[in-house]
Amino acid sequence: MNGPTAERWLRRFRDDDACGTKLVCFPHAGGWASAYRTWPAGLPADTGVLAVRYPGREDRYGDPFPTGLESLADDIADALGELTPYRLVLFGHSMGASVAHEVALRLQKRGSPPAALCVSGRRPPHTLDTTRRFSGPDEKIIAEILRFDASRAPVFADPDLRELVLPAVRADYRLVDGYRGGDRPPLDCPVYGYTGDADPEVTPEQMRDWADMTQDAFRLRVLPGGHFYLIGEEAALLADLGRVLDRGPARSDTAV
Repeated sequence: MNGPTAERWLRRFRDDDACGTKLVCFPHAGGWASAYRTWPAGLPADTGVLAVRYPGREDRYGDPFPTGLESLADDIADALGELTPYRLVLFGHSMGASVAHEVALRLQKRGSPPAALCVSGRRPPHTLDTTRRFSGPDEKIIAEILRFDASRAPVFADPDLRELVLPAVRADYRLVDGYRGGDRPPLDCPVYGYTGDADPEVTPEQMRDWADMTQDAFRLRVLPGGHFYLIGEEAALLADLGRVLDRGPARSDTAV
């Protein structure tokens, strides 16, 4: 099922009608769908691996940026509506966790909740700090990015690459700063949390507050590393996600 709306919003790294379960991945702030290009190799062969294509980058470079995180979630939920015949599992890292959660709420309200929500490196909406943190001059924004991921320093040292990347980063940080979170209705699906044990943005204790976001089971997995632990620990993360993707309803899971 490849309607025009879904094709605009989703990059399919592995997908066909035989993939009854589809993992939909949501990038972090300033991130691109291509960040998930290596994931099919580490996940079950009968699982589709798709990533959300945020506007204003890669092959959507000319599309206008979203005006708010909630409006972005509205658009993505519309696109995923074409996939409701399939079993959907949503995974989001950092800002992507908030977007994935908001999309899950919209799908549930429409009568098609995901089979599971996987959130990574982000506090739940009712515990977010509402202080604006990511506004300011480019040098401040770049310093904030490098605090989390020093490997991106060469990108910002190259003037051409910097001009290519920075607009999306600025736009996404505006979304993060503008998102106030707050109380949300509980989901009916299980929620799986993932975080690095040295993440400066969120502690394992704060990640456990995602348990409040579901009436179903919650489970937390803590892996070695900082905010971008999922790069160095990709194999371990995907092994765990493979178990999530293979199972049915997870009401028997033990909350951590």
